[in-house]
Amino acid sequence: MSQIACVVVEKHLLVDGANILHAWPELRALLRRERAAAQARLVGELAAIHDGEGVRVTVVFDGSGAELELTCPGGRQTFAVVRTPTGMTADDFIERWVGRAAAPETCWVATGDVGEGRTVAALGAQWISPEDLSAWVRRAGRGVTAHVATRKRNNDRQWDAL
Repeated sequence: MSQIACVVVEKHLLVDGANILHAWPELRALLRRERAAAQARLVGELAAIHDGEGVRVTVVFDGSGAELELTCPGGRQTFAVVRTPTGMTADDFIERWVGRAAAPETCWVATGDVGEGRTVAALGAQWISPEDLSAWVRRAGRGVTAHVATRKRNNDRQWDAL
């Protein structure tokens, strides 16, 4: 964990990836056929929260390697996918992150695991359910869509003025 430091931002969303994959019906169905595709779709859905609302997002999956793996889709350190090493669960990683955060109240943890939710809440984080996360993704997606539509209208006006 010493390789990754919790940066204090207004809000940091930590997502228990496997838990959400099993909780969202459309991802659960995809997971049965193609695990990598289901994980990629979850990460893609969460991009709306990162991009549209400026929230730091970390999606944590249980891994199977010797070391922790970290990737940053789009090259931004504020949006990360973590795969834990063998012997460390996503829950372990999330609890350690929140426990070491300078401001745990800025951390929001998305999981349907009641025990995990209670643990992170006791550490000072906000706990949100898979259903609340889904609603947040939809709201953020609508915001991104509206922003793009406004941008397109403004670009069209500028081009028409030329």
